[in-house]
Amino acid sequence: MNRFLACIVHRRTTRGSGDDRRNEAQDRRTSRQRPGIGDLAALLCASLMLLGLAGSAQAQVTIQITGGAEGALPIAVVPFQLEEGAQNPPEDVAGIIRNDLHRTGQFKPLPTEDYIAKPSRFTDVNLQNWRALGADYLVIGGVEAADGGGYVVRFELVDVYQGRRIAGKRYRVKGPAMRTLAHSISDVIYEKLTGQPGAFNTQIAYVSVSGQDQHKTFRLVVAQSDAHNPQTVLTSDQPIMSPTWSPDRKRIAYVSFENRRSEVFVQEVATGKRQKVAHFKGINSAPAWSPDGSKLAVTLSKGGNADIYLVDLASGDTRQLTSNWSIDTEPVWGPDGSTLYFTSDRGGSPQIYKLTVGSGNPQRVTFDGDYNAAPDISPDGHWLAMVHRDKKGFRIAVQNLQSDTVRVVTDGPLDESPSFAPNGSMLLFASTTGDGHTELATVSVFGRARMALGVFTHDVREPAWSPL
Repeated sequence: MNRFLACIVHRRTTRGSGDDRRNEAQDRRTSRQRPGIGDLAALLCASLMLLGLAGSAQAQVTIQITGGAEGALPIAVVPFQLEEGAQNPPEDVAGIIRNDLHRTGQFKPLPTEDYIAKPSRFTDVNLQNWRALGADYLVIGGVEAADGGGYVVRFELVDVYQGRRIAGKRYRVKGPAMRTLAHSISDVIYEKLTGQPGAFNTQIAYVSVSGQDQHKTFRLVVAQSDAHNPQTVLTSDQPIMSPTWSPDRKRIAYVSFENRRSEVFVQEVATGKRQKVAHFKGINSAPAWSPDGSKLAVTLSKGGNADIYLVDLASGDTRQLTSNWSIDTEPVWGPDGSTLYFTSDRGGSPQIYKLTVGSGNPQRVTFDGDYNAAPDISPDGHWLAMVHRDKKGFRIAVQNLQSDTVRVVTDGPLDESPSFAPNGSMLLFASTTGDGHTELATVSVFGRARMALGVFTHDVREPAWSPL
């Protein structure tokens, strides 16, 4: 729900303490006047409280995997052999590959303690042993010292039942790049076995918050897809919200309150160079890149109400796309570059609508339940992810845009900000647990699995998965 909440967060950041703001939101939520910015803002701020986004900045944060899949492919990933003369590498390559494949929900890595042998080359493989174990596929490899420093890493992918080697390669790598290489190997394996590109060697962005009350520090963080190797690209004592990646992965658009009002910036990840692209009177929020990277869809209230606009990044020109008494926000582009999905309460409750750019005639997309928000569209345009409220709270759901069937894929009760992996196989999201901890997690679109990836001491929120 990050983009939906972003359009009204300026109201809560300019008032008193967090408790005062939440109490005010609760009081105003009971008023059922004609919906407008103020009333929907109250509803959304109450939702913000429910989601725990204003919780303790010192809460333990677990980045974990939820989900799993029936019928997942059994695969054995053998610990890579360390050749004589090589120092222990800084990363467990086989372990990273195993975790990568597991979290897709499409693979079932077999327990290493069940392995009868640990071959490192195809010529050493006894296929009968692995068939007896139930493995469909086998990943083996080794690490050796490279002349002049660094390592040579090799791997092979074996089809156990056909008894043949179906992939293999050698790489030369320095120690600090070992995890990146492991993700690259995972990508090769994933594509070989599914026919789709892997998304392990990509990045995520998220907002980290430390400190308490009026002494919080906000950081925009970029990390590998499994949240390792985090790098801070922006630090502020005012809120940072709604990070989103450009199609070329070189820039991030986000909302910053560093000037005591909401403004939209575009920043180069590598250099830190940035540009202010929306700083109109009122709300400037919820940026979303067009597929060609030339425009941003944003929420602006410069006309008196929160509507969707297009901002041309080259000229700075703006073009209004929606005009309604409701709040229209959280735009996201369909892959065709001509369709926008967004959240609006124009029907009386937050729901997701779609708009063909230039038509001016939005159509409602979600009908299951009285609260659906924070849309994201899979790269192939087949799936809509959203925050869906039901009896179990706020959970992540996916809707098939061809059949309109809806399936809830997380357990809740306080999940938000779904973001598709660039190959469409997984969703990244943020969650607040019953004990007050906040998490980043991924869930497979195909099923369910669970794997903890790390523990943080700061609040994290609003994750966004980069393109390939």
